Amino acid sequence: MGASVNFAVKRTEKLKEPEDMNVVLLNDNYTSMDFVVDILVLIFHKNETEAERIMMDIHRKGRGIAGTYTSDIARTKAAQVHSLAEQNDFPLRCVLEPL
Repeated sequence: MGASVNFAVKRTEKLKEPEDMNVVLLNDNYTSMDFVVDILVLIFHKNETEAERIMMDIHRKGRGIAGTYTSDIARTKAAQVHSLAEQNDFPLRCVLEPL
């Protein structure tokens, strides 16, 4: 009978925590303030007061942080923003910024 050989492979993989990212909405001259507030409430689950504060940041400073999420969730929310903006004929854009 042949000898039995046992190959044990030791695997050491370090799992990396998902990278957090800010979803930043950018100001433009065409998207209505009401639409931006609606986006903040619908997609980012902000209450009306917080949504209006963020919208005013976007209006006054040119940008506003809608939220901080893991990279996968941030990408999904950005895609939702762009899709709804396009469906409503607005040029609203957002960018993802790593922390």
